[in-house]
Amino acid sequence: MVRGWYTGASGMTAQQWRLDAISNNLANVDVDGYKKDTAIHKAFPELLMRRMNDDGVYLHPFGSADAAPIIGKIGTGVELNELFTNFEQGSMKETESDFDIALDGKGFMSVSTPRGERYTRNGSFQLGKEGFLETKEGFPVLGENGPIQVKANNFMVDKDGKVWVNGAYADDDPTRLVSKENNGWESTVLLDTLKIVEFDLDRYLAKQGSSLYKATETSGEARVIAAGGRPRVVQGFTEASNVNPVSEMVQMIEVNRAYEANQKVVQAEDAMLGKLINEIARV
Repeated sequence: MVRGWYTGASGMTAQQWRLDAISNNLANVDVDGYKKDTAIHKAFPELLMRRMNDDGVYLHPFGSADAAPIIGKIGTGVELNELFTNFEQGSMKETESDFDIALDGKGFMSVSTPRGERYTRNGSFQLGKEGFLETKEGFPVLGENGPIQVKANNFMVDKDGKVWVNGAYADDDPTRLVSKENNGWESTVLLDTLKIVEFDLDRYLAKQGSSLYKATETSGEARVIAAGGRPRVVQGFTEASNVNPVSEMVQMIEVNRAYEANQKVVQAEDAMLGKLINEIARV
């Protein structure tokens, strides 16, 4: 009978984990590049029931063995198995801002932070004070050669992630870029290429907040995606979250009903145990 308490309580805990994940998804439904969390549960290790009146032990040349036959099995509830991130593609939202970049396909853009390199699908960028392309939190967006420094209305990003600027290199200094803002883009220079990476198991990336992810031992280290396998880069768009608010609300209703059902199990077990102690045991 006490097992029934544990079974009902474990079910309530499982539904609480689901509710937390759904609530977080709904809270971030309007965050660009947000990827929803999904709670996965599993049964506790199954308890094998054997005959109680048979010791089940027999001797053989190498010692003894348990011969008690399996007569059934009973579970003892559920537990959280995994809380993983679903990286399904989100829809594209046009912003008409040159600083906004979306990825259509599998991959992550790289960002430099004080805690090291992090990765994101949120391409809602801005121009920093020093001319670097940055996230809303001020973290520089990385190209394959380092942070990307541009000017407003003087750069474009093609579908392969290559960053082109309007200008030419100075004759006296081949490393110095001279802007040509009024020549109608007659002269363009390849500045850098967005550092777009992938992982062996991206579902095991760790969320860091602010739409950033961190590589873990399980996910593997980041690898720059080679040409031909890169996602399509779309400038002037951002990727919306992949949260379906209608689906999440339906799941929330399911969670509430499942929680109430497990709660009634605990209450029923408590009532039966109280009757057993107060009435049957007295007789």
